[in-house]
Amino acid sequence: MNNNVAVITRMVIEAMEKQEASKNSENGYMVPIGVSGRHVHLTQEHVEELFGKGYQLTQKKELMGGQFASNEVVTIVGLKLRAIENVRILGPVRKGSQVEISKTDAIKLGVPAPIRESGDIKGSAPISIVGPKGVIYLKEGCIIAKRHIHMPPKDASLAGVVDGQEVSVIADNERGTTFNHVQIRVDDSFTLEMHIDTDEGNAANIRTGDTVRIIK
Repeated sequence: MNNNVAVITRMVIEAMEKQEASKNSENGYMVPIGVSGRHVHLTQEHVEELFGKGYQLTQKKELMGGQFASNEVVTIVGLKLRAIENVRILGPVRKGSQVEISKTDAIKLGVPAPIRESGDIKGSAPISIVGPKGVIYLKEGCIIAKRHIHMPPKDASLAGVVDGQEVSVIADNERGTTFNHVQIRVDDSFTLEMHIDTDEGNAANIRTGDTVRIIK
């Protein structure tokens, strides 16, 4: 009897999930927004070059996917020796260092930063990073982050999308902005959130915590 109840319960849950997925596919899946400011990712070697031998990043705020905003900040310097101060480092340390900025930042710094997925830095713009104990120069590593949506597998299933897929997203506010070429990223460690940069947020009158709707 108990087995029958368990089977029936599972069948009901699966039917409800399919119905919800169908509804979401028709009406568009709602996603909260996170507006991402300029930031830096560093290797441990570069952390030590900038802050001193043996230095470890310290956590200021926990982020999704095991990442965190650190207490440490640096100055980034472009090709025309124009600088932006107090750029936050995100941890933990990575295998490769990179700087993520907006188009407005790129113009100010005088760097030809391409739009790339995080981690795709081959052939990207050069930039210097200045810390309290030293300076590093990256021949490549400065990018404008491609807009994307983080999703755990359950949300991806309900939205009817898969990892790596590109979708369009609508912000139903007074600006009525549509974002195209939004990449889906799926991982168990993610929480549901779309990431855009400050230029995109300002242009569309979107703030962190607002919601948008996926359309395919």
